[in-house]
Amino acid sequence: MGQSPPAPQRALLVLNPKSRAAAVADLAAGLEQLREAGIEVERVESGSVEEMHEAIRSRCDEFDLVIIGGGDGTISAAAGVLLECGQPLAVLPLGTANDLARSLGIGSDLERAFAVIADNHRTRIDLGEVNGHYFFNVANIGLGVHVTRELTDEVKKRWGVFSYFKAMGAALARSDQFRVRLKIDGHEHSLRSIQLAVGNGRFYGGGNVVDQDATINDGLLDLYSVRPQRLWELVTLAPLLRGGRHDLVRRVFNAAGREIEIDTNPEHMEVHADGEPVTQTPATFKVREKVLEVVVPRDAPELTARGNAGLSGERRTGGRPNSDMENGEAWH
Repeated sequence: MGQSPPAPQRALLVLNPKSRAAAVADLAAGLEQLREAGIEVERVESGSVEEMHEAIRSRCDEFDLVIIGGGDGTISAAAGVLLECGQPLAVLPLGTANDLARSLGIGSDLERAFAVIADNHRTRIDLGEVNGHYFFNVANIGLGVHVTRELTDEVKKRWGVFSYFKAMGAALARSDQFRVRLKIDGHEHSLRSIQLAVGNGRFYGGGNVVDQDATINDGLLDLYSVRPQRLWELVTLAPLLRGGRHDLVRRVFNAAGREIEIDTNPEHMEVHADGEPVTQTPATFKVREKVLEVVVPRDAPELTARGNAGLSGERRTGGRPNSDMENGEAWH
């Protein structure tokens, strides 16, 4: 962790009025806390990605910090323009899952988030990139894509964080298996899968853990792929997926690396990143190491890079073969 810079004089607060919590959140007390900390906040509401980009880009030189209030999709959509402007990011968790806030050690509590911003302690984190699109948390192919399709605004509003469980049940009925060819830092693998995820951060899907060793500042992407299996097997796998311990079973392929190439059969499968459709396969993933400055809690355990000390050899080198398919199986 670096030393805290002086408190910024001006901050731009960009709010997504469609986010689940934005309509009911009382921001007044938090904004007063920031003023008392010497931070003058200008608030704007943005109804689209384009409006958000314009609000940030048009006034890059007028602010010392950009605070974004919304869900993971809103914040992820701002990553590119924040890099372009060289602006630090602070997060107000106003979404359903708030997985980026979890990965930063902030969580979903709005009062805590304001206190973190007032303290103004900063560090640098990684961004994931897939076919030129940035993401903070996780990109999905297969079952995860079906889940995000099921997560309509109506479902999120009615079910809150439990909407992910409801969406998973509906998605399982529609999920098909597919074949995957991987190249992970030069290591090649051929697999069958129903769900493949590539994670940059630690959390996704409302608090699931990408990998027990993953942090958002460890310079690695973590991949897991779930092989086709019966419903009861998926049910028994669920607690391990929740805790990032899917490495304990042979029904899941696990790997980590800095560059991952993915090709699928069928071709041109959708890739969703941080809950939004961004591209299709074939897809090339890269980690952009420590490129974005963010405001975080001091000594957050979620940012302690277990990473390059004590990291398992399998996580460094690209994983182990799936139990039901060895490398080099014919591509059909």
